[in-house]
This record gives sequence, C-alpha cells and structure tokens, in this order.
Amino acid sequence: MFDKILIANRGEIACRVIRTARRLGIRTVAVYSEADARAMHVEMADEAVCIGPAPVGESYLRGDVILEVAKQTGAQAIHPGYGFLSENAGFAAACAEAGVVFIGPPIEAIRVMGSKAESKRLMSQAEVPLVPGYHGEGQALDTLTAEAQRIGFPVLVKASAGGGGKGMRVVRDPADFADAVAGAKREAKAAFGDDSVLLEKYLGRPRHVEIQVFADTHGNAVYLFERDCSVQRRHQKVIEEAPAPSLPDDLRRRMGEAAVAAAKAVNYVGAGTVEFLYEDGGFYFIEMNTRLQVEHPVTEKITGQDLVEWQIRVAAGGTLPLAQEQLTRRGHAFEARLYAEDPQREFLPAIGRLARLRPPAENDHVRVDTGVREGDEVTMFYDPMIAKLIVWDEDRDAALRRLRVALAAYEVVGVTTNVGFLGAIAAHPAFRAVEIDTGFIERHRADLLPPPAPVPDRGLAIAALTVLLRRNAEAKKTRRAASDPHSPWLSASGWRLNDDNHHDLRLLDGETLRQLTLHFRPDGYEIEVEGRPAIRAEQVSWDGEVLTATIDRVRTRSTVVFQGFDLTILSDGAVWRLRLDDPTARAAEQEGGTGRLTAPMPGTVVRVLVEPGQTVEAGAPLMLLEAMKMEHTIKAPAAGTVSAVNFAAGDQVSEGVDLLVLDVTEEK
Repeated sequence: MFDKILIANRGEIACRVIRTARRLGIRTVAVYSEADARAMHVEMADEAVCIGPAPVGESYLRGDVILEVAKQTGAQAIHPGYGFLSENAGFAAACAEAGVVFIGPPIEAIRVMGSKAESKRLMSQAEVPLVPGYHGEGQALDTLTAEAQRIGFPVLVKASAGGGGKGMRVVRDPADFADAVAGAKREAKAAFGDDSVLLEKYLGRPRHVEIQVFADTHGNAVYLFERDCSVQRRHQKVIEEAPAPSLPDDLRRRMGEAAVAAAKAVNYVGAGTVEFLYEDGGFYFIEMNTRLQVEHPVTEKITGQDLVEWQIRVAAGGTLPLAQEQLTRRGHAFEARLYAEDPQREFLPAIGRLARLRPPAENDHVRVDTGVREGDEVTMFYDPMIAKLIVWDEDRDAALRRLRVALAAYEVVGVTTNVGFLGAIAAHPAFRAVEIDTGFIERHRADLLPPPAPVPDRGLAIAALTVLLRRNAEAKKTRRAASDPHSPWLSASGWRLNDDNHHDLRLLDGETLRQLTLHFRPDGYEIEVEGRPAIRAEQVSWDGEVLTATIDRVRTRSTVVFQGFDLTILSDGAVWRLRLDDPTARAAEQEGGTGRLTAPMPGTVVRVLVEPGQTVEAGAPLMLLEAMKMEHTIKAPAAGTVSAVNFAAGDQVSEGVDLLVLDVTEEK
C-alpha cells in the first residue's frame, strides 16, 4: 500500500479522494492554482503545492509540473480524479517513466477508449452492440456529409475525444450539418486539444444506462451494477440514479456482462464505466470512460463499497475486494448535481461569492460531496459545480422523497443556482413514474422552467418584516452610541406623532415595483400589499439570519440574506429575490438604452459573425462566446443594424462588457 499519494485535481473530487486516503492512513499532497490558494482541498491535504496561474492550461493540465511535485514530495502515486489529466494517455505514460503509479487504467486502454471512433471499432470486433454510425478517420466535410446522409437524419455529431457533452451537436436538418460540424470541432479542440468527430444515428427516446466495472492486475473483472443517467441538458447529466429503474433483471445481467467483456477486450485495470443507450429492449455501446465517474456515489450507496478505496488497492497491486457473486445491491440512490448556473438563461454558468451555503444535514440517508464552503468564490476558470447531493433509501419512492426534502433544505445565496430546477425534476409526475429518457428535460421544459413568477404576498410580507426588524436592530445600536439613547427620532419601532403607526416600503421584484405598508399592532403586525387584504403576522422574531413568525396562523422559519440593497428569502424550499428600491439608481439604469449587447459571463470571443453596417433580423447569431469549455451564441434581440463590434476572435471579455452595439429598427 502507498504511504503518500498526490491528487492531480481540485474541488469536490480532490476532497473526496483525500477523505478515503485519510481513512486508509495514507498522506496526501494537493496541487493548486493561484486562484485556488485558499480552496477546501488545499486545506484538507497534508501538503499542498502551487503549480501555476488560474487557467487550467497553465496549472491543472501541466503534467510535467505535477510530476515534478510528486517527486519533490515523495508521492508514490497520483490519483487524477476526473476531468483534467484523468484520461490523458501521455500523462499516464509520463508517470510510468518517472516511476510514479498512475491510479488508473493501462496506457493502451486509455488511448483506445479515449477515442470514441477507435473504441467503437474495437467493440464491433468484440460483438458489443453499437448504434449505427461513422467512426472513421476521414474528417473532411464531404466525407462526413456523405456518411451523415448514409446514416440518415437526425444524426449526432460527437467529439472523438473527451465527454461531458462538449463537442456534441444534434442535427435534424441537412442544411445545418456543416455549421454543426464546425461548432463541434471548435468546442472539441478547445476542450480536448483534438477536433476529430464521429457520427451516430440519433435515437428518438433512448435511456442512458451505464455500468460500473472494475478490474485488477490478476485477471479479475466485475460489474457493480448500473446507473441511469438519462436526465440530461446539453448532453450533460443532471440527476443520476442507481439502480436503473424498471429494467428486467435479465437485461441488467446481459448489460453487465457486456460491460465486463468490453473491459477485458482492452485488458482494463481499475475503475471504468461502460455507457449504453437503451431503447425498446435493445442496448447499444456509446463509450467507455476510463476513470471514476462524477456519479459514482450512487453506486457506493447501493453497494456499500468505497470505489476510491478499490482504486487505490488495485493500483497498489491488490486483488479486487469482492468477486461478482459476492456483490449485492440494496435500496435506491439519487445524485443531483448542484451548479452555479441560471436555468432561465439557457443554463449559463454563474460566478460570484457564496454569501450563504448551508447544505442539508448529512446522515445515513443524505450525503453531500463538495469542494467549496460559505464565503468561497465560484470563478470563471473552472467547472461551476457547487456540490453533489446524494440520497439513499430502501426503494425509489422513498429515496425520491428524501431528494425533494434535501433539495428544499439546501440554502445557497450569492450566485444563481439550479436547485429549484432540480426540485422541479424531482417533483415531476413523469419522473416519479419513470417516464424518463434523454429528452426528458426538453419535453417537459415548460413545466420545469416556467416563466419567473412574481414574489407572492407571503414572501413580500416576510421581506417587509425582516427589513423592519433589521432596521430596528441597527437603530438600537445607533441609540446606544448616541448622546440621547431614548430619542424617538432614532427609533424604527413604528412610533408616529399624531399618525397611525405604520411603515411604508418599496421593493423591486425584477422590474416590477411592489409597494407595502406595514402597520404596527399590539399583538404583531398587519402588512398591506398593494391594497389587498392585510396579512397578519404574530410572534415575530429575527436573529440576524432567520425570521420566525406566525403569518396568517401558519408558523414559519425563513432565512433572509442581505447583500447591499438585495435580499434573498429562502422559505420552505422557495427562493425569492427582491431589491430595496433606490429610485436614483433605477433612473440611471433606464437611461442606458437597449441596443448594447453585453457579455452574459466572462469568456473568450470565438467568432464574430457580423460586421459594422450589417443589417440583421431578430434572433440572428452575432457572436460566439466560449466560457467554461462551452460555446454560447449572442443573438440579436430585435431587427436592426450593427453599428459597432467591440471585440475580435480570441479576445478575452469580462461579464457585462459591451460586445456589440445594435441600432434597433423602430417599428412603424
């Protein structure tokens, strides 16, 4: 067994590996970029070494620097986590040459399975079922177009290297094929350094079912059952579960055996995942991920095994802890990926400081894997995942109920997140009824992503009470410091000379101004919202974070977080955002005009599609922006003429800068 290992990664997976290593009595070395100097994984490790600036190409992808750190610190092995160098055959080879154990599969297995095209050719020889497609080396557009016509539209264009939905396009219309290939190649080049693509027939309503496999150097190989990862957006997994629901046991066994056969075909060692599409009783090989998967905790929950421990023991030359017949599964588990992103804006990643981060309590049923803490920053440089929420119970219905409760209890303020979106999926009748496939989110988009609703009167009442009690607390502090601590002019208690005791408040709910009047009563408060019948509030208290009150006879506890004029209310799973009205600032914003197209996030300009003087229609693509390894299209909000283009391809841009200026055509 190793005495010391280096984790060549960051975030929640680095923390995850450190926890298992610590339990096994193995010392750990963390590596970090300058942006991660105070990161959670850095503080958890026994040693930590800075390896470069924030960009991944200058830090976490510098295999030579990481190997040098391993030598300096005496680390005997390197755990790559997932992403970054985890499926880089060149890095694995460099580790072997340096005499450092790579906690992963053999170099040739990484190379073969890292190429979707080559892996499919190998699986075809091993008689593993494949989706009809093209996996050849020819990458000329004419060749790809001819193959797409042979396969028949719709087709799926996929990057041959890598995964995570990057470099992937669904093409339904032949006229869109050339642009889709160009976009997929650009994205694949940026993410993986390889712009080669393959083509597959796009199945109508398949499920994404994957098998966890493990093999050692002694000829043993097993499968640890399956996971269903069908709920995806932009081809990236959102909620995973194990075991896959509503599959015949015979099919589970056949898929498991096919996955083991795939692993043996490349003399696999360590943890791997064989991914299949399943539709109408048939299953088809997609790819094999030669690493630990993000969703591995659901397999751990149903098997009771620590897969990172298995990885370390196998890499140290040990045998698999259990044989196939010894493996059992119990209960059902879900994993929900909590991201800093805005579902209402096509899931654009969000950045900012985590002003409040309070996960649900962990226990035998609830697990939280994270690499960030309250006060940390979500930056533009790395994946915007905040945490993985994993729940388990004896059956699917019970586990799903726990998932809904845990999501409702998760408190995140400071960045926009997908927690409400996850909750909508978990509560959707079709999801509960296992009516799932890879098109689930798009099919139910209207249910899962309804237009933003106004903050209800109850939320406004909570805001009004909190603002008042907060001001009262501040007034008391001021009175204590004043020369006349009993002066009524420094009170926010509602005292008025010859007038009804009340407090007027104006709140901005998005663009809408909401007006409230809070009346003081001997037994509490009455809150009028825009002239509607008053809401009664009694037994009200505020401890600086949580407002406790009986509102219209219902006792409730709500967390309210202030950030300048902004306040966020978290109450019974709902999240409401309001802003204290500042008329001066609002007027200044309204003078800014509407023709300036700003960057929705920090990133790099990939391509400028228009030039000054060009007329465009509403919805026309104007510029491609790449951020966090994904492309985002800047489109014209209305018809008009481009009067200025402020950036060129390759330029770095900050969030909020003016990318282009569009002179909007006035409607007659």
